[in-house]
Amino acid sequence: MDSESLKEKTKRVASLYFQGWEGERPFDLWKSFDHGLAKELSIFVTGQMYARERIPHTTRQLVTVAALTVLQRIEELKLHIHAALNVGCSVEELAEVIFQMAIYGGVPVTNMGLKALKEVLESRGQWPMREKDGD
Repeated sequence: MDSESLKEKTKRVASLYFQGWEGERPFDLWKSFDHGLAKELSIFVTGQMYARERIPHTTRQLVTVAALTVLQRIEELKLHIHAALNVGCSVEELAEVIFQMAIYGGVPVTNMGLKALKEVLESRGQWPMREKDGD
């Protein structure tokens, strides 16, 4: 793929995932220190990794949310919860993935993840949610 096509693909996927995100994006942080490296990282992460079609964007984001929850990377978790909602993950799916992380990271990790989910939903005007009966 030529470099112009890769740039366009990177922009398209970045828009799909991060459109509407109010916080600082990693690319903006990287760019403030090294514009060239920021561009290369963005092309690799967004234009090559996130753009791969071996698994759907929804699956990729659920996996990312699970990993960031267990690793307790709160700011990045919020960004990817936002991205997950943008690509079509439901709130129920996200909550379920975060609840499952109690097995691998403990209940405090789950609480932290659910708080991040709630904060993202609040910022998007999607909180409070209607109460649903659990399974």
